[in-house]
Amino acid sequence: MSDAPHGVLVIDKPPGMTSHDVVSRVRRAFRTRAVGHAGTLDPMATGVLVLALGEATKLVPWLTADDKSYEATLRLGTATDSLDADGAITETTAVPELTLADIQHAADAFVGPHAQRAPAVSAIKVDGVRLHARARRGEAVEPPLRDVVLHEVEVLDYRAPDVAFRLRSGKGFYVRSFGRDLASRLGTLGHLTSLRRTASGRFHLGAAVTLEGLADAKLLSLPDAATRLLPAATLTEGAAEAARCGRRIHGVEGDEVAALHDGQLVAVLRRDPNEPSVHRVVRGFAPV
Repeated sequence: MSDAPHGVLVIDKPPGMTSHDVVSRVRRAFRTRAVGHAGTLDPMATGVLVLALGEATKLVPWLTADDKSYEATLRLGTATDSLDADGAITETTAVPELTLADIQHAADAFVGPHAQRAPAVSAIKVDGVRLHARARRGEAVEPPLRDVVLHEVEVLDYRAPDVAFRLRSGKGFYVRSFGRDLASRLGTLGHLTSLRRTASGRFHLGAAVTLEGLADAKLLSLPDAATRLLPAATLTEGAAEAARCGRRIHGVEGDEVAALHDGQLVAVLRRDPNEPSVHRVVRGFAPV
């Protein structure tokens, strides 16, 4: 197993590619099938796409749970079927007279937890079939409402009909849906003309590599990646062996931790709610 690649890679995704396209490129570059990604980016979108290779694929649930930050441009007055510039125009309408302050006030109404209707063209499954597949077949399916959180939003510029903004959101938030809903609150229609993810949790654009730079890319190690996501706990040799066998662990602080021993990631441990002094293995990691 030591010859196989294990770790996390941050890609600056280019436009025009799906997240799966990027995964395919990384699989070929690193000669492994064990590649997963944390948080899909639409083909039009660019920016931070966090990939996990080898044993790091076991960290994907924690990678996807992180907040995400975006910069985007919303064009008012025109709606598309995909809610972005890749879609077909479905309707146009007038844009009212607006100021930057008007738009910021409308955007602020979405801050906090709220229900958001997903785009009709998305990877969400309804009755086991992804919505984008249903849309391609011409089926009329109402996307589900989902509970999401918008932590903060800042309107950066307004040059009619285009609104530039940035935001930070929780898991499962669709910026395309936010653009649609913001336009509606402003009394018009809208779709995104640009979308760039600038951060996914503690993984930022500054650490991202391009697809052209894959040959020289270095993976973030399992221990380094895990301790960006969770507090670290150092195990004794006996506790590490117990964790590798899936046994209960005593004497660990914290509700959920990345358990390390001798420079290796051993497991993710979670406090047992019924026995607060005990931690149980949520996910174990093989030595690499």
